[in-house]
Amino acid sequence: MADLSLEKHVSNVSGTCFRHLRRLRQIRRSLTSKPATTLVRAFVTSRVDYCNVILAGAPKIITNKLQQVLNSAARVVSGTRKFNRGLRQLMYTELHWLDVPERVKYKLGLITRRRLYGSAPRYLAACCVPVSTTAFRQHLRSAAGHQLVIPSHRLTSYSIWSSDFFSSRSDVLELTAQEFA
Repeated sequence: MADLSLEKHVSNVSGTCFRHLRRLRQIRRSLTSKPATTLVRAFVTSRVDYCNVILAGAPKIITNKLQQVLNSAARVVSGTRKFNRGLRQLMYTELHWLDVPERVKYKLGLITRRRLYGSAPRYLAACCVPVSTTAFRQHLRSAAGHQLVIPSHRLTSYSIWSSDFFSSRSDVLELTAQEFA
């Protein structure tokens, strides 16, 4: 039987990414900045972003492994050393990369938005239901606040659907609803 633990998955992803980064570091001197960024995005950040929604609510010790991968990828692209200053500024301003927890939140928000506007897969229908469409909750204040019903789950290790994430993003979802109106 396969080991389906989150720690094992993150270790495999980070190991694969570091292997690609070692190979890219060997040829970095012969590349300009733009092709190096393209290769890092193709081989590293795409792996970090693939199925990263499962990291929602994961402990920081797990997301830190992937954050180290992104930090190392930014150093490969920029040609900086491990202890040089300004890596965060480089990641945000020049590369336009988010940290791993922010990437997960962004992807969750994007999936939620797609579900609310009908462009997400049907199997997500039960995950993102507005309170105003639920029969017994239409009279609640949360129905007027454009909030979502948080599905119940039986997880013991991590909270996947964090109610504070969705309730704090209701104003963003409301603004995007006004864009389409």
